[in-house]
Order: sequence, then structure tokens, then C-alpha cells
Amino acid sequence: MKQKSEFAIEGLREYNRQSAVRWIISHCLEHKPYLFIGLVGFALTYISFSGARVMFGRGAEIIIEGGDAQAVIAVSLAVLVLSVSDGLFSLMGSMVMVILSTRVERDSRHELYTSLLGKSQTFHDQQRVGDIMARATDDVRQLNFVIHPGIMFIFDMVLGFAVPMIYIAAINLELLLVPMIFVVAYVIVVRRYMHRLQPVVMQQRQQYGALSARLEETISGIEIVKVAAQEMEERKKFKRNAWKFRDFFVQQGKIEAAYLPLLMFGIAFGFFFLHCLNMYARGILSIGDVIAVAGLMQVLSFPVFISLFSISMIQLGLAGARRILELIEQRTDIDENLAGHRAAVTGAIEFDNITFKFHGKTVLEDVSFRVEPGQTVAIVGQTGSGKTTLTQLVGRTYDVHAGRVLIDGVDVRDWNLDRLRSQMGKIEQDIFLFSRSVADNIAFGVQGATREQIEAAAKEAQAHDFIMAFNDGYDSEIGERGVMLSGGQRQRLALARAFLRQPRILILDDSTSAIDSATEDEIQKAMRRAQEGRTTILITHRLSQIRWADRIIVLENGRVIANGAHEELLGSSPHYRRIFARYDAPQLAPAFA
Repeated sequence: MKQKSEFAIEGLREYNRQSAVRWIISHCLEHKPYLFIGLVGFALTYISFSGARVMFGRGAEIIIEGGDAQAVIAVSLAVLVLSVSDGLFSLMGSMVMVILSTRVERDSRHELYTSLLGKSQTFHDQQRVGDIMARATDDVRQLNFVIHPGIMFIFDMVLGFAVPMIYIAAINLELLLVPMIFVVAYVIVVRRYMHRLQPVVMQQRQQYGALSARLEETISGIEIVKVAAQEMEERKKFKRNAWKFRDFFVQQGKIEAAYLPLLMFGIAFGFFFLHCLNMYARGILSIGDVIAVAGLMQVLSFPVFISLFSISMIQLGLAGARRILELIEQRTDIDENLAGHRAAVTGAIEFDNITFKFHGKTVLEDVSFRVEPGQTVAIVGQTGSGKTTLTQLVGRTYDVHAGRVLIDGVDVRDWNLDRLRSQMGKIEQDIFLFSRSVADNIAFGVQGATREQIEAAAKEAQAHDFIMAFNDGYDSEIGERGVMLSGGQRQRLALARAFLRQPRILILDDSTSAIDSATEDEIQKAMRRAQEGRTTILITHRLSQIRWADRIIVLENGRVIANGAHEELLGSSPHYRRIFARYDAPQLAPAFA
């Protein structure tokens, strides 16, 4: 059964992914007119080019036999027409192949990007961003070179062998003896050459991915690198990776340097010419025929020469295609469930004996509790107890291994994923902001949001004042991941984004940890207004926030060990008291007084 993706686009074309070659061909066949025109153009190019060689022989024969000027002029005009046609058809074929290659590159990049969007969080947790970027950029770019000049050169090779040999056969079938032997030997040698080249090229592409991944990690963590004074060490590691990448190019060069077909052609041409002279001595061929077939045999030299480059380009492209398909074809743990339940969420959440494992380790076990619509539930526990993981199961970032998570009585796996997530909002401690304007970040996920709505959400999140302090206000660019903002400013923008969406289920994962107490008081008032009529799951270490939760769930080692209101748990749960003796000791003192 075909594995569905977590996210899908209706009407997106499906390509043949049984192998890299079939995948590329299926992309080309989506643009059949260009492929056909290119093939016809190159066929006519070789017909014209080879025809001109035949005319050279006819011209020489006319001159030797003392023909009149009119016959010489006629042959000259024929050569001129054929040469011009050769150039025009070659130009047409090349232009069409450039268009085809660009469209295949565009389509394959779109297919890969859409596939990456459709992968589950588990998939992305296991990937290195730099390697994905290498595949999405350089490997996809190699597909362009597969088509142009790669496939164009393949056309050149096939037609460059076939058309001249047809002309030679038309002059005399016996003349095919040497060319046929050469072609058979050429195919055998080229197959061995490709067999040697393929693993080296694949390792080269993989090393490029590793090089890019290392670079991305270093640049993303440049602050840590500088704080630890590890610039020199990182430079050494990058240099080692770069030298490994270079070594594979050297190996490729050594294999290409031992390319035998060029030597084989020289030997074949010598035997072919000897054969022609023998047939001339026997009176089978004329001088004009010898000149013509020698010219036709020389046509074979170009496809032999370019095959050295075309095969390398095609091997690089196929290696890139295999790496792209490896990403596209990796199974995803979560499907979008397009035919799933679609309804307005009221906010009832139930965890029914759930168990969740991550990389074989049990993170949550036999967790059961229910959240009524409109309730605020705080989840507390020491670091590593499974608090964040529990909230990730609500929106199907991950799926449970046992038990059920129910939204309004319906298993989340039976919901249409897009419909479910569109009615949820989540704010995490590690806020991700896009390298876009402030307004675009607040309005992310809300189509058609007006500036008035954006500003209202920002005011509720206590973000309006600092936004207006920027030179361009809401149109200010905030840099990659919001690098131009402080931690508290990033969290307030995330809160504004959640307020604008007005979700039915709101998940707050330590969402005010970087905000000062005075600002937090104002934000909490806005959050309480935003939570009215909404189900809220709250993860925080601040007692001031937990106290106004309707219920509190205490986790330890992935299990629920206490469940109740704040005052109730203070009296009944030693574990709860220990947690807050660490989190907020000054605030607990009055409670125990």
C-alpha cells in the first residue's frame, strides 16, 4: 500500500519513482513536445551534417572526372544548404533542450519541497538541515545538467553513430564491418567505465551533503563556536571534509583519464581507412566514395569525444536523483487523512491510556486524564518527565504507540489533519520566527489578516510599543529566526500570532519564560481573556500562572502521579511541593505559612 504523506497538495502530479532513470524520464515525458522537438532537431542536424560529408565526396569525384562548373556549383550549393540546415537544426534542438532541462529542474525541486513539507516531525528530527539543503539545491541542479547537455549528448551519441552508419551502408554494406566492431567494443568499454564511475560519483554527492551539513551546523551555532573559542577547530574539521570532497573529484579524474574509447576510435579509423583503400584497389569504391565514407567515419569522433563528458554529467545527475528520491520516498509516520473527520472543535481532550516511545525509549506510559472544553490544565514535572511530548500528541506532531488521544470524542488519527491543526495554537519556549517582516510573522497561518487585526493582536500581547519603536514599525525585517529581537520580544510576537489565530485549543509551553514580571502581568491578563471559552494546556515553571489553572497534572518519568487543583495538590502531593520548592520557593512560602 502506498505511504501517504502528512501534507498533500491536490492535483500534484505523480512521477515514476521505481528508479532514478525512470523518475527523470517521467519528468521529461511531462513535457513531450519539447522532448520530441529536441530529438527531431538533433536527428535533422546529423542528417544534414552527414549529408554534407557525402556531398564532399561527390564534389571531389566531379572534379577528378573533369565535370563542368555547373555540377560543381550545384554540389557547393547543396553543401551550403546542408551546413546552414545543420546549424539551424542544432540551434533549435539546443534551445528546446535548455527549456526542457529548466522545467525538469523546476518540477523536481517543487516535488521535493512539497514532499519535505509532507514529512512528519519524526522524519525531520532525524535529518541534517545542511544535507537537505544540499539535495534541494545542488543535487536538483545536477538534474538540469542531465538533460542539457547530458541527454542532448546522449542524442548526439546515438544519432552520431546511427546516421553516419546508415549513410555508409547506403554506399556499401561491406564498409560497416569496422564501424560495427568498434560500436560493440565501445558499448562494452563504456559500460565498464560507468560501473567504475558510479560509486565514486555517489560518494562525491554524499560527501558534498556532509560538507554542507557541517557548514550549516557551524554557522547556525556560530555564537557557541565563538564563546567556546572553537573557530580554529571548526576550520580544521571543515578543511578535512573539503579535502575528502576534493579526493572524490581526483578519483573521478583518474577514471576519466583512463577513458579508452578515444584511443579505440583512432585505431578503428585507421583500420576503416585501410579497408576503404582495399575496396578501392578492388574497384569496388571510387575516390569520391572513399572521401565520403572517410568523412562519415570522422563524424563518429564527436559522439565518442563528448561521451567522456556526457557520461560523467549523467552519472552526477543520477547520483543526485537517487539522493532526492531517497528523501521523497522515505516513509512518513503520519498521513494527512484527507477523508477524515472535519468539524468545529469544542475543545474536549482525553488521553486514554496512552504510551509513547521515541527511538525505542518509553517517554510516556499509561497516561490517562480528561480536559473539559474551556478548561485550563497545567502540566508540571521535572525536566524530562514528558510534558512537551504530551502536548505534541494533541496536534499529531507524533502518534501514540498505544492508547488514544481524543478530541471531542474522536481519535486524533481519525481527524482531517489540516482541519484539526487549523483550530489549534501553540507557543513554545524556543520561538521560531521567519526572516520576514513583523506583520508577516504575526499573521503567519492566518490568510487575509488585516493590519488592524495584526495590531490588535500585538497590543494584547504587549508587543505594539516595541514594534512601533522600530524604524519601519510592523514592516521591519527581524532577521533570520528573529535574531534582531530579544527573547522576550520573540515570545510576545509568538503570543500575538496565537491571539490572532483565535484557536479553540491553545497550548502554552513555557511561553513567558523570557518576559519580565511586569510585562508578564499584563500579558497574563490578555491570555486570560484569550482563553475564555478555549481549552488551554499550560506548561510553565511559574507558580503565578499555575495557580489559576482549573486542574494540574503532575508527571514523573512519563507517568501521571498526581491530578487536581493547586491547593489540593499542595496538601496531598509531596512531589508537587518539591517541584515548586525548586521552581518558585519565594512564592510558596505564604502558601505553607
